Amino acid sequence: MHHEGVRFKPYRCPADLWTVGVGSVLYPDQNKLPMVRKNGYTGALRKDYGLHPPDSRVWSKEEVMALLEKDLGRFERGVIRYCPSVLGHQAAFDAFVSLSFNIGLGAFQRSSVRMRHNRGDYQGAADAFMMWTKAGPRVLPGLVKRRKDERELYLSDYGLSET
Repeated sequence: MHHEGVRFKPYRCPADLWTVGVGSVLYPDQNKLPMVRKNGYTGALRKDYGLHPPDSRVWSKEEVMALLEKDLGRFERGVIRYCPSVLGHQAAFDAFVSLSFNIGLGAFQRSSVRMRHNRGDYQGAADAFMMWTKAGPRVLPGLVKRRKDERELYLSDYGLSET
């Protein structure tokens, strides 16, 4: 909640996804659409995806907290599946859940953060957090701060220093 904030009306996040609450994506299939047209693509873009009328409202605190709880459970299970060695390392686990919540489990699975961690390269994994500071082509200051916080949290579990 510290990094995402809480919003009770649906909005488009910087990646053009309809989002509500504490960063809960309303339509996961929207994520499969490109942000920009490339290589002759003529189909729909993320920004063309409309908000469904039943979702165009002010959501209650209970609704957004229920979405967050459901989302966190899914991301926690994903982190354990992709990085089983993180069990017993609460700070690293929390950093991975935060990262995967923000970038998605598919991106986390393919990330250098996960691959380096699973090879035992904890410093390399920590450094790779900083590869995830963009939404589309833009570096976002909020993502830079979030990644630094996640990186510091991760490092704290392995007794490594900031470098």
